[in-house]
Amino acid sequence: MFGSLHEECGVFGVWNVGNAYRTVCTGLLSLQHRGQEACGIVTFPPEGKPRVRKGAGLVWSVLDAEEEALPGACAIGHVRYATSGGGDTDNIQPFLFRSAGAYFALAHNGNLVNAELLKARASRSGALFHSSSDSEVFAHLFAGVPDLRGIGAALNRVDGAFGLLVMTGDRLYACRDRYGFRPLCIGKLGEGYVVASESCALDAVGAVFLRDIEPGEIVAVGAAGMESYRFSRSVRHALCAMEYIYFARPDSDIEGVNVHAFRRESGRILYEENPVAADIVIGVPDSGLSAAMGYARAAGLPLETGLVKNAYVGRTFIQPAQEMREAGVLMKLSPVRQVVRGKRVVVIDDSIVRGTTSRKIVRMLRKAGAAEVHMKISSPMLLSPCFYGIDISTEAELLCARCSLDEACRAIGADSLSFLSEEGLLRAGRRTDLCMACFNRQYPTDLYR
Repeated sequence: MFGSLHEECGVFGVWNVGNAYRTVCTGLLSLQHRGQEACGIVTFPPEGKPRVRKGAGLVWSVLDAEEEALPGACAIGHVRYATSGGGDTDNIQPFLFRSAGAYFALAHNGNLVNAELLKARASRSGALFHSSSDSEVFAHLFAGVPDLRGIGAALNRVDGAFGLLVMTGDRLYACRDRYGFRPLCIGKLGEGYVVASESCALDAVGAVFLRDIEPGEIVAVGAAGMESYRFSRSVRHALCAMEYIYFARPDSDIEGVNVHAFRRESGRILYEENPVAADIVIGVPDSGLSAAMGYARAAGLPLETGLVKNAYVGRTFIQPAQEMREAGVLMKLSPVRQVVRGKRVVVIDDSIVRGTTSRKIVRMLRKAGAAEVHMKISSPMLLSPCFYGIDISTEAELLCARCSLDEACRAIGADSLSFLSEEGLLRAGRRTDLCMACFNRQYPTDLYR
């Protein structure tokens, strides 16, 4: 999916792991798909002040693992795409704080919907904020160097989405919001522990997956091992549906479901719900490929490589002007003419946001000689903004929020257009609950607006 949704952020932390800095570098590289704007690491050496290295750019350019490693066997890291707060260096995580002579650091994935309310209250009490990120709110709620119950009390005051890592001189805390919006898992590496936004990052460093952090849970690791604390008993398993549809890597497992398997099954159900007479099936790289596999298998049609991605072209969605984004789609995707010429083509993509990308793909395939182009989308219609960490700011930018299905089909120039149902999305993951607010406007939280 190009020229569309902004990714979220990713967090990675280690406790009692040799070469902690380089281990975190490797983990963050595996989470680079979750944020390409900035990254950082804080390490806690056995003695002395924690060490920080962070900056704007990709992991390999900011945190070169071949450079002199920061000391310490305990560290947390973060990759960022700005959803809350600006893009300046003050907002690059992890954040490091000092209270009563002791240090702690935090890294956060997600958005807090009551952040402005909490900031205003803290400011009236004399708190000073050094960034515009909602993540700094956590530090002011801790009111000192955090411990297990203090973190729990603070988390009961925030509302919204978070996968949160907090590191002190003697412990690493991994915290997940009560709705389970953001994924977070923990693994074992030798005598130490590893926590990450996705299980693919555990695999990258050789850690053994233990389990997902549960909604409303804090897991603390330290010299005494691993301890669990439930800060909320009122919980949901409302994982953001876009984690399965688009954000997470195909080799990650989230809450017992492999992401590739989910996408492949969503493609199968998409055919079941929306069959069409065609000759071949193609997927839009990369997140449409697994669903295309499932659709083609169910339809009994050849799965072909009809679109090729140029991996060395910059990301189109960060271009400042619409015409630049549209040009970026053409540079990043190329049709395979010999494959699509004269064929009735089913194109599988994960979602439609503005419609810009889909329109360009349809035109591109027709120009390459496709006889028919049928767009099949492996998610429901995007109708509403997200307030939990995906950068969909207004309904006005969403094609399907302002158009009927037939109007959207005409807008992108396809012969037909169809979407996966909400029921089909749940069936694909054998789930009873997901956050689908961007599809149905049913927000799990108060929006404090």
